[in-house]
Amino acid sequence: MFPSIQSLLQQKVVACISQEDYDTASILCLQLLKAEPVDRTGYWYLGLVQLLQGREAEAQMTWRMALGNLEFNQLDSHTQNLVQILGAGAEHQETLGEILTAWLLRKYIQEFAPKDFNNLLHLVQLSIQLENFIPEALVEWDVMTLLPKSSKVDTGKLLYVVRQIVERVAEHPRAVELVEACLPYLIPPTEVWIERFLDQVRWLAQSPEHDAVACCYLKLCERLHPQQSDVLLQMSFLYRDLQQYEKAIEFAERCYNSCQNQFERVVANAALLKALISSGHEWQQAEAIFERQSELLKDFLVEITTTVTLKVTDASILHLPFFFYPYFQDTPEQTRLLQNRIATFFQQSFHLYLSDSSNVSESSVNQLPRESVALSKPYRKLRIGYLSRSMRQHSVGWLCRWIFQYFNRDRFEIYAYFNQQPWPDPFVEQWFVQQVDKFHQFDGNVTEIVKAIRDDGIDILVDLDSLTSNSNCCVLALKPAPVQVTWLGLDASGIPAIDYFIVDPYVLPDTAQMYYNERLWRLPQTFIAVDGFEVGVPTLRREQLGIPSDAVVYLSSQNAYKRHPDIIRLQMQILKAVPNSHFLIKGQGNELAVQERFYQIAAIVGVDCDRLRFLSRDPDEATHRANLAVADVVLDTFPYNGATTTLETLWMGIPIVTRVGQQFAARNSYTMMINAGITEGIAWTDEAYIDWGIRLGRDADLRQQVTWKLQQSRRTSPLWNAQQFTRDMETAYEQIWFTYSRGYLPE
Repeated sequence: MFPSIQSLLQQKVVACISQEDYDTASILCLQLLKAEPVDRTGYWYLGLVQLLQGREAEAQMTWRMALGNLEFNQLDSHTQNLVQILGAGAEHQETLGEILTAWLLRKYIQEFAPKDFNNLLHLVQLSIQLENFIPEALVEWDVMTLLPKSSKVDTGKLLYVVRQIVERVAEHPRAVELVEACLPYLIPPTEVWIERFLDQVRWLAQSPEHDAVACCYLKLCERLHPQQSDVLLQMSFLYRDLQQYEKAIEFAERCYNSCQNQFERVVANAALLKALISSGHEWQQAEAIFERQSELLKDFLVEITTTVTLKVTDASILHLPFFFYPYFQDTPEQTRLLQNRIATFFQQSFHLYLSDSSNVSESSVNQLPRESVALSKPYRKLRIGYLSRSMRQHSVGWLCRWIFQYFNRDRFEIYAYFNQQPWPDPFVEQWFVQQVDKFHQFDGNVTEIVKAIRDDGIDILVDLDSLTSNSNCCVLALKPAPVQVTWLGLDASGIPAIDYFIVDPYVLPDTAQMYYNERLWRLPQTFIAVDGFEVGVPTLRREQLGIPSDAVVYLSSQNAYKRHPDIIRLQMQILKAVPNSHFLIKGQGNELAVQERFYQIAAIVGVDCDRLRFLSRDPDEATHRANLAVADVVLDTFPYNGATTTLETLWMGIPIVTRVGQQFAARNSYTMMINAGITEGIAWTDEAYIDWGIRLGRDADLRQQVTWKLQQSRRTSPLWNAQQFTRDMETAYEQIWFTYSRGYLPE
């Protein structure tokens, strides 16, 4: 049987369209209409040709006129034919790279067949490629409603679209709704999708405004795999950040119970510990979990000596377990030796993991650090790089910003590697972006950070975050710079690839080198100095709190996990011994739980709970500093002192009582007070802490003398001379580099 004239004409039209011979195709369409005036196929092709010629208005008129002349019972079949022809045209345009035209054709298909789900998928995909996709379109096009009603879903296209949307607009609630609707279509192994969603959660969690959306993704992960430890762990972290501490504890416990190996147990137990002490209650339970943490770490060390194939791919083994050790005990001789062993294992294991080329996304990440240009060009400026996720309105940002102002640009080039999203705010722009020779921003991608540091030819890389950043620990373990030092953010991590820990004569005792992997480089006076702080307008007055004007007011402004019960007992004894005194408590944590702990200890010591006041957090740092003036004396915490809070207290001229220990975290206030020129309030024993608290509370003249000294110290003390401090840091960098350039590294 020979093909009909109509069939031959259609074939010729399709051939002309594929060859972009639209004029001939248009003539053939008219011939097709003349041959079969009842059939609407000629109209469909004619409108397609008109659109491809740029005559969109004519194309619309052609299609609508042809559809408008149909009987109702004919409409479905003819519309289906039109949709098939336009769909084929859209696919052809895609192959030609004409994405905009393909998108336009898909829009018309949507108009004629709004319930064609697979067409909507194509439309979303093309919108993403054109970068004009708006998440609200998912609702406008009824995508989530149509999905479960569609009998034939292009699963591959669906999952591709889901992946594209999650990667681009994961923070939008409509993206979450789409993911939820697509859960039944996810192709095993679901672990791949869980990891993809967890990556987005980790990114979203960097911005508090996205916490709710991050929580939704975690709940979807939990539905996919209710017992997967990574999911439960992230749930605990996120709920802790949201200050929903009971849920944080619940998920950490579930995570621990679902662990399959010793490594997972160490990390999960640390997460549980973090949730417990962040909440500010159940300290007795936290002590038990802390003891279990030490045993788990010791068992883990035994395990890794016999398991050579274990490959740890991130710094969780350091980042979580050791971050909270200083909050429980002041035993650096024991803690740091354990930490050093785990840090050494982590670095070795991380390199072992990366030695498998299948795990390396960038070949350069596995290269040894190239020789610095400074060695071959002795007069070139030293290149100093600062790595941190905290160069922002954060304690680290407030303190380190001054050094960027005073660097000698004739001798140094300064680079900043800001491992934080989203893009910097005005504070970051003013104090960091505009002050450095080159500013990079990352979202935690270790490979990208390492490559940037090496490409910039950094001589000395300065780590500002230590154990507070998982990804930074990974970067440092790969040694992207010839010399690496830790400064400011926290006690040193113990990672062998870090050469120096910058300290001063006071913040660590003389014997500390025995238990540090890093070589301690002591600056001559202080390891930190600032020119001051911005101070706002006070919003807190004594009468608002029901406190008499002649009362003695003590203050403690620390987060819940610094409030060890032992230091609270000492503070209550001070309060008991000073008549007409009150105690203000402020800081992040479970407010009711913190109050309960203070009330319990106050009752045991014999202090009336009416003398305690619990304050909410201030709206910003400047207001917080101004409101410090309501206090007569600040009582520091132990075994973890204040740091930024101590500096702010001293800047405001308020006496402070601190208990000095042996670990770095227990000596911050000590070195700051020494470098501000005061010794009043420095206590080396619990008894001395109580004694100083009582003396400063009872003796108004003594308080006035300390305040006068602090006011005078602004003119002469090392703590308030950031320019001289920068000169000391520059000298340290040059001496460190001189040592390295002569072939010597710290042993």
